[in-house]
Amino acid sequence: MSAPLGTDLARPRLPRAIWALGCVSLLMDISSEMIHALLPVFLVVTLGAGTEMVGLIEGVGEGTASIVKVFSGWLSDRLGRRKALAVAGYAMGALSKPVFALAPAAGWVLGARVFDRIGKGVRGAPRDALVGDLAPPGMSGAAFGLRQSLDTVGAFAGPLLAIVLMAASGDDIRLVFWLALPFGLAAVLLLAVAVRDPPRKASHRPARLPLRRSEFVQLGPRFRAVVLAGAVLTLARFGEAFLVLRARSLGLPLALTPAVLVVMNVVYGLAAYPAGRLADRLDRRGVLAAGFGVLVLADLCLGFAPGLVVGMAGIALFGLHMGLTQGVLSALVSDAAPETARGTAFGIFHLAGGVALLAASLLAGVAWSLAGPAATFLASAGFAVIGLILLFALVDAGHARAR
Repeated sequence: MSAPLGTDLARPRLPRAIWALGCVSLLMDISSEMIHALLPVFLVVTLGAGTEMVGLIEGVGEGTASIVKVFSGWLSDRLGRRKALAVAGYAMGALSKPVFALAPAAGWVLGARVFDRIGKGVRGAPRDALVGDLAPPGMSGAAFGLRQSLDTVGAFAGPLLAIVLMAASGDDIRLVFWLALPFGLAAVLLLAVAVRDPPRKASHRPARLPLRRSEFVQLGPRFRAVVLAGAVLTLARFGEAFLVLRARSLGLPLALTPAVLVVMNVVYGLAAYPAGRLADRLDRRGVLAAGFGVLVLADLCLGFAPGLVVGMAGIALFGLHMGLTQGVLSALVSDAAPETARGTAFGIFHLAGGVALLAASLLAGVAWSLAGPAATFLASAGFAVIGLILLFALVDAGHARAR
């Protein structure tokens, strides 16, 4: 049952370690989004790549991260320790930044993106499982929403900083890429000193290889339903690079292209924590349905925008969609998975989502090249509707409430 509205004062506060994990995500997102906000334009304008290559780099990068998350999440369950894997993953992300600045061709960017996303894969599932481990009972939605909100503060601060640096440097994209490195290193340092693994459970099982089928079976049908619905919904959410390209096609100046991710992530950050708290009280399917309904509106704005104002409105709606869905999906996974297999569960969930995002990004790049942006965004709207149908068909109301 959902908690009464008057019980807020009786609830414990979120632990400091969850705030620290959110700040780590904030710093790494500043670093990553300083690059990501300019990367589509860098590829297309500076290096002469096509939209198919943009889609390939987006999709392969995220797909690689998702494959790695399966094994890092499982390993964190087996070791009973999650922090070391998270530190290693954040370090890989930081060390990838100079390669973007040095890249002479799109192939280098692809390699740097894959290395960066491997780092994301190494850290992602253990970090999310650590949030789940540290969250007080009944507050997983708030915990994931807070981490997502702080992550998103970095995701709009990075592009905003990129705009300032582009103006100050005379549109020197490579210099902006170099200046992303210190923020990534700061994230690694903060995680190393401010977060500790919770005490190891008495039921902890020692690590062993290989990953067995039994690891997946024990997660149960409730978890598998969430994964299937989440994967189809992810097909509707291709890489953010296409938002940048759409804004450019509507007349946004080169130096202001990071403003696309600023707008998207400001709305994302403002919505994520309230959405997580709301999802702790209500049927989470309703919050997700609202989020993907907003995505359909965003797709219509972006696909048929007559000018930049409508296009930017679509980008803001896309950010609202992210805020209403991403933390809530993570909370559903955390609640559906056994505590001793939470890392494995997040790894599998991210794998399914990454495969879906790879397919979505490749489809978006080809559709854009062959039929233009309207076809790309209409396909996204169609997948959102299918995913919503699956969500309500497979995940029942009792399983969609906080436990």
